[in-house]
Amino acid sequence: MSEVEQSTKLDLERIVFIGRTFEEYLNMFSLSEKELHGKKILDCPAGACSFTAIGNKSGFDVTACDIAYYHSGEDLKNKGLQDIEHTAEHLQKVQSNYKWAYFKDIEGLKHNRLRALYDCTNDMKEFNERYIPVTLPSLPFENEEFDMLLSAHFLFMYSDRLDYQFHLDTLNELLRITKEEIRIFPLVDLEGKRYKHLEQLISYLNNSGCTVEEVNVPYEFQINANSMLIIKK
Repeated sequence: MSEVEQSTKLDLERIVFIGRTFEEYLNMFSLSEKELHGKKILDCPAGACSFTAIGNKSGFDVTACDIAYYHSGEDLKNKGLQDIEHTAEHLQKVQSNYKWAYFKDIEGLKHNRLRALYDCTNDMKEFNERYIPVTLPSLPFENEEFDMLLSAHFLFMYSDRLDYQFHLDTLNELLRITKEEIRIFPLVDLEGKRYKHLEQLISYLNNSGCTVEEVNVPYEFQINANSMLIIKK
């Protein structure tokens, strides 16, 4: 996912452009392909994930948005290649912070990250209209434009630099553009600690008329990052 500052003038060097595969998304969000049929879906923020590319090839209706998309696909591909190498080097030093079951080793992780990057950037070349540049917490979509919204590795993860008000404003915007449900993964920060304002946000959502459920998922790479929030309107 792209690491976001609140500016459309974000320098490419300050974006981390790494993504997950379509299969990872199904596991992270505990989804079956059957559940995706007939739904209009937004991936927000999508970064270098291949969910939009593979989803549309599989007959689903998926749109991606991210601040990174203000940059060209070629620049993003080159940045992604650098970031994958940098991440692999870093992981050599902190392997104990991760569970090596979904990925057997760092080479296996690199293979998946490269596959996601190439699927994403190749799709951007052919179907650029699917990749919408945005700057959260504001989104350029109509009210209830999407049936389902998936948000991975952004909200809650950067609680050291994105405050509670930003999370609240972003959630309200996600609710505005979503008709049925939002799924957010994971529920921890970069250190693997549960987001400290999560209960406060859940209370706010419940008081706003939403149904909120915390669900364990069949995916854990970062230790403790194994649950998601399902918000139903």
